[in-house]
Amino acid sequence: MAVNLKALSAKEPALSAGHRACAGCAAPIVVRQVLMASDKPVVVGSATGCLEVTTSIYPYTAWNVNFIHNAFENSAATISGVEAAFESLKKQGKIDDDINFVAFGGDGGTYDIGFQSLSGAMERGHNMLYVCYDNGAYMNTGIQRSSATPQGANTTTTPAGKVSTGKKQYRKDLAEIMASHHIPYVAQASVSNYRDLIEKAQKAFSIKGPKFLNVLSPCRLGWGFNPENTVDLAQMMVDSCFWPLFEVENGVWKLTYKPKNKPNIEEWMKLQARFKHLFRGEEGKAVIAAAQEEVDKRWEQILARCGETM
Repeated sequence: MAVNLKALSAKEPALSAGHRACAGCAAPIVVRQVLMASDKPVVVGSATGCLEVTTSIYPYTAWNVNFIHNAFENSAATISGVEAAFESLKKQGKIDDDINFVAFGGDGGTYDIGFQSLSGAMERGHNMLYVCYDNGAYMNTGIQRSSATPQGANTTTTPAGKVSTGKKQYRKDLAEIMASHHIPYVAQASVSNYRDLIEKAQKAFSIKGPKFLNVLSPCRLGWGFNPENTVDLAQMMVDSCFWPLFEVENGVWKLTYKPKNKPNIEEWMKLQARFKHLFRGEEGKAVIAAAQEEVDKRWEQILARCGETM
């Protein structure tokens, strides 16, 4: 699905300037790129988290669209309820508009505390798009680990020190879990590959039923990098195949980006303060090696599902 970037850039942004997100935060980029792909009015719900607290501090708002602030755990439930009410009113002849319904949540409010809400909405078949901006931890509440946090990362609940090398577990693969719900469309994207992200959002909006989009969203505060490096860092993580770009449409897996050169994950790890402890000794090297092995294994699995070869 070709994207006319010139036409899209002329649209009024759904999220205005002047929000209070950190310099270099990728979440506002995710919102703008996803919502500019909608050719209809949108109703947006956002779980409590970085995106919500930086864009809707009472009495101000950065949203130029209909916006609902939800509790941490129920963005999907709220938007599924709004969508159900809309469908009811439409059947009654009280509304004749077409509207796209979108829920946003960080990985804490999506992978973990909001997973039951997300899974339920997808299983019930609501005509909505859920977008996770994955920054790899509970950033808004103090950089605690989530199930999206990479192996070896230093967080406030998996602190690196004399007795720990950071988070012990590898990250949960939520896109695969969503694909197992057998919904019409699931995709994984990144702010570094903007055309790919917008095309996937545009395709999602064109499909009736539940859709899920997982977007890599670097956090300069929790990851510890210079804010001007957000997009470059995301691209390195995509190229290393830590964050593969793919889509699953009606159960058919398709790779949407295959890097020509696949760098080791330590190339982007060494640029982030949350991994600096791993470069100080043999124990850290072992963690990096184990994480690399897991990345390689999952990349081979993705290639197999998409009918690709190494």
